[in-house]
Amino acid sequence: MSEAPRTDLAYLPFERRIQEVEKQLAELEQISVRTKLDISSELEALRTKLQQTIGDTYRDLSAWERVCVARHDKRPIALDYIEKVCDEFIELHGDKVFADDKAIVTGLARLDTRRFLLVAHRKGRTTKERMAYNFGCAHPEGYRKALRKMRLAEKLHLPIVCLINTPGAYPGIGAEERGQAAAIAENILQMFSLKTPIVAVVIGEGGSGGALGIGVGDRVYMMEHSYYSVISPEGCAAILWKDGAKTPDAAEALKLTAPDLAAMGLIDGIIAEPAGGAHRAPMVAMQAVKRQILTALDELEALPVETLLHQRREKYRRAGALPGRFPVVT
Repeated sequence: MSEAPRTDLAYLPFERRIQEVEKQLAELEQISVRTKLDISSELEALRTKLQQTIGDTYRDLSAWERVCVARHDKRPIALDYIEKVCDEFIELHGDKVFADDKAIVTGLARLDTRRFLLVAHRKGRTTKERMAYNFGCAHPEGYRKALRKMRLAEKLHLPIVCLINTPGAYPGIGAEERGQAAAIAENILQMFSLKTPIVAVVIGEGGSGGALGIGVGDRVYMMEHSYYSVISPEGCAAILWKDGAKTPDAAEALKLTAPDLAAMGLIDGIIAEPAGGAHRAPMVAMQAVKRQILTALDELEALPVETLLHQRREKYRRAGALPGRFPVVT
């Protein structure tokens, strides 16, 4: 599936060469339109150069550069998946305790013929939307809403799909007073016992407990340029070095990239992104996520419930264990 290149992108600091080539290409295309000259061969050569430049730039990104890509303003967010990929979506609101936290969206969804419960961190595009959705940082009522809807999915024999994209749970005083840590811990505990398949995908940022609150799954995937970490690089740099300039070093030390986590066996797979990141071809990226979700659900729904729960628990019992050093007691 191909997609027309984006022309409204903000360039990241390491994309300077890409920006220069795209500027040259845009100028040449304008000349072609204005003068009616046949410069198709020159245009094709420049387009080839652009693809090579994008490939060279993204071939060996540092950990911090991947974090920047994961946070790109034009990267597909949960609302894009709901509006452009889901064939049907009915939102379900509220935790029936305190409020309806807009930072987490839950609802009954359909991809092709597959029906499931969708739970996702919700970010916005505009400043107004981001303020309304708290930049994807959920309060405890958001996690309680998520768990309540996941229990509903279990009763309805529907699988659960979680799209993770948050810098972390909201750390404010009000959230703490209402039991932020307890809400996240309860979600983690209860998700181990849900008798229905769970697929989780980190589509952007996977920040700490905020991500783990909906991140326990039978299959956990990361998009190629997403990150999943115990703390943000900025927070790590502030704690360890008390110096924001050390943020790139912190990102490297945290081992937060998809290849890092796959190598440690902490995720089940990496979903490849289009050349230059998901923000350059959003539909291509989202379709890749859709295919992986459907494949995983096909595999998981073929398993007996007892096997599903056993494998889910074993998966997390062995997470991070060093072979031969710390045997897991089963």
